Amino acid sequence: MSGSAELQYEVEQFLYDEAALLDQRRYRDWLDLWTEDAHYWMPLRMTVGVGQESEEWTQEHENSYFDDDRPMLEQRVAKLETGYSWAEDPPSRTRRIVSNVRVQGGEQDGELVVECNFIVYRNRLATDEDWWVGRREDLLRRVDGHWRIAQRKIFLDQTTLMSKNLSNFL
Repeated sequence: MSGSAELQYEVEQFLYDEAALLDQRRYRDWLDLWTEDAHYWMPLRMTVGVGQESEEWTQEHENSYFDDDRPMLEQRVAKLETGYSWAEDPPSRTRRIVSNVRVQGGEQDGELVVECNFIVYRNRLATDEDWWVGRREDLLRRVDGHWRIAQRKIFLDQTTLMSKNLSNFL
């Protein structure tokens, strides 16, 4: 399933379309891209010494910035839709850049493991600017003929976040 130029293009277009939905604040449409058993996870990164790379990230279900299932993603979107989310009043202006997309076959038919690099720029109010830079590992699954995100693991390059909040999806 992996390796074809057509598949590479299809996956890249899916990721670009997803980024556009988030930049346009179309969160409900973005939720439709996720499977019912979705897992959205962003571990904490720790500064470690040379040779200790395996200890650089917290593990799943340990401390993390996000460890969300589909119902939690739905709650976060519902809160943003109320207009009363203090962290998004006024709403952030964001721009997502996705690059270096690598597509590999998944463990099961109809699944792909997709890695990419990303930059998310956020501007809010007059002076608030944030940059989140890192890589993602997604598990995409074919559902009713369409790609859906079953898992997302987000690995930030930063060890310390300078953002006042982390109310955006990465």
